Amino acid sequence: MNQIKTILKDWNTIPNWLSYIRIALIPVFAVLFYNDHEIIALIVLVVSGSTDFFDGKLARKLNQVSDLGKLLDPVADKLTQITLSIVFYLEFRNSTVELINTFSWVFLIFVIKELVMVVFGGLMLLVGLRPVAAEIVGKTATMVFYLVMIFIVMFGPEVGVLSHLWAIPEKLLLVLVVVSAFITVLAFLSYLPSTFKQVADKMKERK
Repeated sequence: MNQIKTILKDWNTIPNWLSYIRIALIPVFAVLFYNDHEIIALIVLVVSGSTDFFDGKLARKLNQVSDLGKLLDPVADKLTQITLSIVFYLEFRNSTVELINTFSWVFLIFVIKELVMVVFGGLMLLVGLRPVAAEIVGKTATMVFYLVMIFIVMFGPEVGVLSHLWAIPEKLLLVLVVVSAFITVLAFLSYLPSTFKQVADKMKERK
């Protein structure tokens, strides 16, 4: 209980509100996109990505770094990535383009990675450990993911807002998604050494 009070102590900060907004925009994007309001959905996605870019910078600049912020930021990222991945998996699973339809499963890599991290992050918190903060590989993976998803919403075959002007060639689309998935897997692997170290140290303390 004391740990929860400590985390919630600095809840009312500008960086934290940016994270609240990012979480709130997740269902908004999904509803807009599935109701064929692609332009507004694109704007929502860009705003979401912008809050992700600015919240950490503002936290440091305003001296408002908080335990809650360190928790909210990755949670918002993971929920956003899971939602976007599921949306595009379902969208491309029904694609009339054979190559896109065949490789739509690649989006599930993002879903599986984020779900695993959410589960293990929750378990770590339950035993008194702090989930590992994102490092350069993790931040790069998130940035690449956002850029690729925004690019798909803009120019993706059959789904892009501007695809009537120019659509991403199927093979290029596949390459972009696979590269983003590869960096995501690298980011996941980069968390493992620090996570295992924390678990090992905790086990030593209990002996």
